[in-house]
Amino acid sequence: MRLKRQRDPVPRQHAVFKHLISKLSQGSFWKAHGVAPAMAYRDFRRKVPLSTYEDLAAHIELMKKGEPDVLWPGRCQIYSVSSGTTAGRTKYIPVTEPMLDHFRQCGLDSLLWYTSRVGHAGIFRGRHLFLGGSTTLAPIPESEPFEAYAGDLSGIAALNLPRWVENYYYEPGPEIAQMSDWPAKIAAITERTAHVDISLLAGIPSWILILAESLRASMTRGKARVEHLQAIWPNFECFVHGGVPITPFYDELRSLLGPTVNFHEVYPASEGFIAAQDADSTAGLRLMADAGIFYEFLPMSEFEESRLPILGEKALPIEGVKDGVDYAVVMTTPAGFARYVIGDVIRFMSTKPARLAYVGRTRLQLSAFGEHVIEKQVTDALFAVCRRNGWTIVNFHVAPIFLSSITNKLRGRHEWWVELKPGTLTTPTGPIMAVELDAELKRLNEDYEAKRNGGALDAPFVRLVMPGVFEQWMRHHGKWGGQNKVPRCRSDRVIADELGQALQFAKD
Repeated sequence: MRLKRQRDPVPRQHAVFKHLISKLSQGSFWKAHGVAPAMAYRDFRRKVPLSTYEDLAAHIELMKKGEPDVLWPGRCQIYSVSSGTTAGRTKYIPVTEPMLDHFRQCGLDSLLWYTSRVGHAGIFRGRHLFLGGSTTLAPIPESEPFEAYAGDLSGIAALNLPRWVENYYYEPGPEIAQMSDWPAKIAAITERTAHVDISLLAGIPSWILILAESLRASMTRGKARVEHLQAIWPNFECFVHGGVPITPFYDELRSLLGPTVNFHEVYPASEGFIAAQDADSTAGLRLMADAGIFYEFLPMSEFEESRLPILGEKALPIEGVKDGVDYAVVMTTPAGFARYVIGDVIRFMSTKPARLAYVGRTRLQLSAFGEHVIEKQVTDALFAVCRRNGWTIVNFHVAPIFLSSITNKLRGRHEWWVELKPGTLTTPTGPIMAVELDAELKRLNEDYEAKRNGGALDAPFVRLVMPGVFEQWMRHHGKWGGQNKVPRCRSDRVIADELGQALQFAKD
């Protein structure tokens, strides 16, 4: 029945909005903004401004100290810790009981959508291995004497699984799930699951690759080489991925996971589970319209972060969006967030049904010189070049280099920091890769092509860095392991300069 209802998201979103408004109206912050229990959407859209974490941070601090009825009715003890991929301040996202219900519902729905599209329920015949963050929650010291705790969202979700999932499906078990030392965790999971009947595997691609290599190594000592995980787990049929574009890792994953493993994409964020695959991957991901979150979409043609408070009436509900247009995602959630701009950019592939594709972050794009290159285009360009040459990507980041000019016009080039996996047949060089990346971006982005042809943007520069540079950067920022990932691009040099320091450290 749920799958049938989802075919028309508009009435479901209307119902979700009415429920959320009745709850938000009990929060002191939203009362001050005129939110009332029976408020019409047109009034909500006019009165409630778009907001970011910075706008709500002071009120979240009150919630962490135990003050009730601030953004949501009652008190909230659990907070997921997130800094996104923008290397900014740590965010504490309230995880209320209705938010836990939301994540449980979406997790189950995403699996039901998978069984529907493949035509059988084979994944429920084996165990499900989730390679997520630690389930250990840390007390928040500044909350005392109120008891509040913070942790990784994937760990919080694992602590609150339905009992039947925990008993019959969940791996790697509660003890290993608590571990935060990732090399030790990989070793423990390898030992525990090498002879378990795993039918589903979920996690960030880079860590899944490390786990796959660990399992293969454990099974090939004194035996014939194990080629892929399906040789270890005969009933393994589904890999669930999300959080980062899988394109750079697809070929290696296909080789290591097995020839008949189905890839199933989901779109989770710290603020909510947004969408999941319900058809062929080229169709996009189905918006989870009846799972407790109300969505609006701000056209990127209107987006300007400094002007968000006055752009509220530019944001559109689901019935107002169009195919092929880029939108910033705006969410109203049972965490007490209203008209919250999460920083993601999506593009609708269709509106009936509502299917979308993630294309990047509002802050993660290259536009220092007016080229407007989004994260997806950067990723697709590098993948195309590497696939053509047989190179395997480990990690990368792109930033601008600003060049002096006798005309005082702002000009420069892109600097690519790329770590490739050793052992390729064709030895890569920075200059060769730069020429091919330049051609790919010209093909993918008309603004980039115009800036290159007009002389406002010089040819890109590629640094092929030694193994360990990106790991050093992630460890320095406390992002090693779990659901963390390296920002793919920025219009400043904050991360690039830090990578330079990590490179120097690795050399020393």
